Amino acid sequence: MIYINEIDIKGKRLLIRVDCNVPLDRNLNITDDTRIRRILPTINHALDENAAVILCSHLGRPKGKVVPEMSLAPVARRLSRLLQKEVKLAPDVVGDKVKKMIDAMKPGDILLLENLRFHPGETKNDPEFAKELAKLADVYINDAFAVAHRAHASVVGVPEYMPICAAGFLMKDEITYFHQALEDPARPLVAIIGGRKVSDKLDALENLLNKVDKIIIGGAMANTFLKAIKYEVGNSFVEENLLNTARRLVKKARKNGIKIYLPVDCVVADRIAPDAETKVTTIQEVPKNWYILDIGPATTTVFAEALQNAKTIIWNGPMGVFEMDAFSRGTLSMVHHVTNTYALTIVGGGDTDVAIQRAGGWEKFSYISTGGGAFVELLEGKKLPGIAALEKCERRMKNA
Repeated sequence: MIYINEIDIKGKRLLIRVDCNVPLDRNLNITDDTRIRRILPTINHALDENAAVILCSHLGRPKGKVVPEMSLAPVARRLSRLLQKEVKLAPDVVGDKVKKMIDAMKPGDILLLENLRFHPGETKNDPEFAKELAKLADVYINDAFAVAHRAHASVVGVPEYMPICAAGFLMKDEITYFHQALEDPARPLVAIIGGRKVSDKLDALENLLNKVDKIIIGGAMANTFLKAIKYEVGNSFVEENLLNTARRLVKKARKNGIKIYLPVDCVVADRIAPDAETKVTTIQEVPKNWYILDIGPATTTVFAEALQNAKTIIWNGPMGVFEMDAFSRGTLSMVHHVTNTYALTIVGGGDTDVAIQRAGGWEKFSYISTGGGAFVELLEGKKLPGIAALEKCERRMKNA
C-alpha cells in the first residue's frame, strides 16, 4: 500500500477521510478527543508539504438527515486548538457553497466538511455522491481505519474517481501493528477475547484458532462456552443456538494444540444493577437465578499466569460489565496483568479502550487501535473494503 509520505502532495489539494466520530456530552462538548489527536500526524505532514487540506468525517448516525446535534462544529473547534490554526467548517459536504470555499483555499488552509452522513448517499455508497466528493480535490487520503470496514462513498466510492490515492499515518500504524500481531508474531501469541456475544466474534474465533498459541475467553460470551461444556450459569446471558458451535470450537482448539482458558470463578449478582447483591462463586456453584457479570479473582490469577510467557498479546472485549463498579475488577485487573508482561500488546475495541483509560494503563500498551468493527474484521481474516479500495487505486496509478 502507498502512504502519504510516498507521494508528491506539494501544493496540492487533499481530501482526507478521517474518523472524528467522537463522544459528546449533553452540551455538545467533546469528552474524549483521542481519535482527533491520532490524525494530527497526517494533517501536519500535509501542512508541512504546503498542501490545502479538506477533511471529511461522519459523526453518529443521522441516517441521511441533517441533525444539528451531530454537526462537526465541535470537532472543528477542537482541531483548531490542537493545530493552533484555524479550521473552517463548511456548511455542507458538497454543493456550490462548499465549492466556493474550496476554490478560495490557499496552500496550508484547512477546511472540515460537515457530517458526511447528513447525506444518504454516504452510507449507500452512491456513485454520484462519491463523484461530487472526488471533484473537490487532487489527491485522496484515507486515514480512517475505524470505518475501513464500511463500504461507504467516502471510503470506497471516492477512490474510484481519484487519480492519486494513499493511506495516512494512522492507517499505516494500524496495518503495521496488526501484521506484527497476526501475520508475523513473536510467540507465544495469546488472544484475549471478551464482550457479550459469541455470534459477534464467531468468525474471529475461528480464524484465531488457526493462528494463536493460547486463547482466553471472558465476558458474557464465556457463559455460552461454559454452558456448552455442561456448567450451569443461572440466568446469565447465553446464546443457546451456539452451544454446539462453542463445543466445536473447544474441540478445534484442543486438536490444534491451542490452550483455551475459561473462567473458573465469577462475580454473580441477583440482578444487573449497580446496587445489586453480589458474591464470588466458583463456576460450579452459580446460583440458579443469578447472573454472571464479571470474572472472579481466581480466574484473574489463572489468566495472568497464562500471559506470563506471552511475546504477543491481542485483546478485544472486556471481561465483565465493567461500566458498573461492582463488576469492573476483572477487566481492570486484566489491564494491569497485560501491561506487566514483556509482550507486544495490541488492543482493539471501543469498550476495551474505555476500560484501559479508566484503569490508567493507556500509555503502557504497545498499540491501541482506533477501530472496533474494523479491528474485529481483521481478526476474522477479512480484507477491509477501505484497504481494498486503496490497493485498487494504487494498481491503477502504477499502470497509468
